[in-house]
Amino acid sequence: MITLRPASERGHANHGWLDSWHSFSFAGYHDPNHMHWGPLRVINEDRVQGGEGFGTHPHQDMEIISYVLDGTLAHRDSMGTGATIVPGEVQRMSAGTGVTHSEYNHEQGKTTHFLQIWIIPSVRGIQPGYEQKTFPEAEKRGRLRLVASPDSADGSVLIHQDARMYAGLFDAGEQAALELAPGRLGYVHMARGSALVNGHAVSAGDALLYADESQVLIERGEGAEILVFDLPQLQ
Repeated sequence: MITLRPASERGHANHGWLDSWHSFSFAGYHDPNHMHWGPLRVINEDRVQGGEGFGTHPHQDMEIISYVLDGTLAHRDSMGTGATIVPGEVQRMSAGTGVTHSEYNHEQGKTTHFLQIWIIPSVRGIQPGYEQKTFPEAEKRGRLRLVASPDSADGSVLIHQDARMYAGLFDAGEQAALELAPGRLGYVHMARGSALVNGHAVSAGDALLYADESQVLIERGEGAEILVFDLPQLQ
């Protein structure tokens, strides 16, 4: 079964400095039908105005991935990490026993557009950790590039869950397929552009939820940037 979740059905909060769309229940948005998909707990599409950001706040026992689409995102945390994330990079922070961090857009007059993704870990109470890697456009062009995994396969960032996240860029005749093993869940998030995915026309902000399906098939992209998740079912 493949279920289409249109972008317009997501939760929405506009705080002026922050315009945020929530794919799953988050903060003031509560939808019992969209609490998580397997261990995928949060996909927030955030636009942060220049000179603004998220002040220091805590996290615990969560795998947090930041994927920047436009602009820059400055990160500082209680582990001593200070970094700036730009398009083409993937940041992973394992909150574990507890970590605090802040995220800011220091570029005045420019908006930072990014996806904040939370994945429920399979283990609790681990030592907090941080990782940031670059995945060039050429590695994502016309294919699904593994960017996060439980074993750092193919140079991906490490997450503490039996889940895999892929990123791809698609135009014209480019196409790619991802096989899903029996019992696995799939999730597609269209970050921008449009494409035909398993026969469904999807555009920016749309999602497809897969259960008891064997394949994710992407074709006919038009400026498409797509994230695909291969996920276990939570017990």
